[in-house]
Amino acid sequence: MKRKTHLRVRKTHRYLGLITGIQFVMWTIGGIYFSFSDMDEIHGDHQRKPGGMAFESNMELVSPAEVMTQLPGPATVTSLRLIDILGTPHYQIQIADGHHSGGAGHDHGQMPAQTILALAETGELRPALNEQEAIELARHSFIDSTAVASVEYLTKENINGHHEYRGSALPAWAITMEHPTKTTVYVAAEQGVVTKFRNDKWRVFDFLWMMHTMDYQGRDNFGNILLRVFSIAGIVTILSGFALYFVSSGSRRKNTARPQDRRRPVIS
Repeated sequence: MKRKTHLRVRKTHRYLGLITGIQFVMWTIGGIYFSFSDMDEIHGDHQRKPGGMAFESNMELVSPAEVMTQLPGPATVTSLRLIDILGTPHYQIQIADGHHSGGAGHDHGQMPAQTILALAETGELRPALNEQEAIELARHSFIDSTAVASVEYLTKENINGHHEYRGSALPAWAITMEHPTKTTVYVAAEQGVVTKFRNDKWRVFDFLWMMHTMDYQGRDNFGNILLRVFSIAGIVTILSGFALYFVSSGSRRKNTARPQDRRRPVIS
């Protein structure tokens, strides 16, 4: 009976170890990479050109109230900022009107937001950034002087394959630089700002983070069923290993407690 128990525990431990072993290795590799990584480099902060908005204090700007009178239909203003777009001051006005769906990349039950840009010196509303403006803004924000390798326009309809830009403002321009780090600069078209830098270090980090959380879509769901199953399987593997150790130890102690009788030779 004990031998059958021993074999059963050994078989369970072997199969659980095979199933969970690869995932444990990925968790360990991810932990090592995370602990040795500089998060500023992962986020691309070191590639962002220093400096920000700098306007003269005596600039003549129209009142934001004058701009808001031009907003289409009844709207609730949720945010109003003065931003710099290629050296020109703009009002960035975010409204929630319950109709627009091109703002946030992921809707979590809140009213979708729309962002409207207006020239701060005249109050004139202007359209979202076009491709050339987005390219100039991306190159102006990038610390190194480099050419542009490719440009892609991201919308809610074609964002599915772009894990690099999940949960961020849409529509957006993805400008990939001809750079050793293969950095992509993301520019939110309606907001008129650079939102994210994504480079090769971030992509490695994101892959290992995906393996760590086992959330292969959003990356950040720690409550997914797959992670729960592997966590429980890992605990069972460890416990079965302890059980196997004690069963094996008990068998060895039993064998050593019954030494074979040996007759000493008779010397005549």
